[in-house]
Amino acid sequence: MKALIGIGALIAVSLAAGLGSALAAANSTQAGATVAVAKTTLGSVLVDARGRTLYLFEKDKGGRSACAGACAAAWPPLTTSGKPRAGAGAKASLLGTTKRADGRLQVTYNHHPLYRVVSDTRKGQTSGQNVDAFGAEWYVLSPAGSKIDKAAAPSSGGGGYGGYGS
Repeated sequence: MKALIGIGALIAVSLAAGLGSALAAANSTQAGATVAVAKTTLGSVLVDARGRTLYLFEKDKGGRSACAGACAAAWPPLTTSGKPRAGAGAKASLLGTTKRADGRLQVTYNHHPLYRVVSDTRKGQTSGQNVDAFGAEWYVLSPAGSKIDKAAAPSSGGGGYGGYGS
C-alpha cells in the first residue's frame, strides 16, 4: 500500500525543514558530491557521501527537477558545485547534473535528479520509499539507476516520517 502523508506529518516536516534550513543549506551543496551504494532493508541502493539514502521523484521529467519550495524543504536535492563522483558500487557513467530553477546544479543518476528526505536521519534508513507526496511517488534507486518498487520495512522504533517505515 502506498504511504500518504497526513496533514500532521506535513506540518511536522514543514517545521523540521524550517528549523533545519540553515543546516540543510550548508550541507546540501558539496564540491564534487559523491554517490555510492549501500545495503538497506530494500537491498543495495544509492546513498550520498554520508550514507544517507537517495531517492528519485516520479514527477521529474526529462532529467529536470519538479521539486521546489516546500517539496525541496522536505526532500532536499543533492546538489554539487563540481563534477559528481562515483563512490563504491556506483557507476560514473550514470552520473550527471541538471540545472535547478534556482541555478544550482543537482546531481542526477541515469538521468534521475537525486534527493534525500529529512526523515532519514541515519545511514540505512529508507523512510521515503514508496511515499506519495508533492504530486507523485518517491523511490530509492538501484546501482543500475532504476527505481526499486517495493515497500519499505515497517519501523520498529517510531519517530518516523508520517508513520511509515524507516
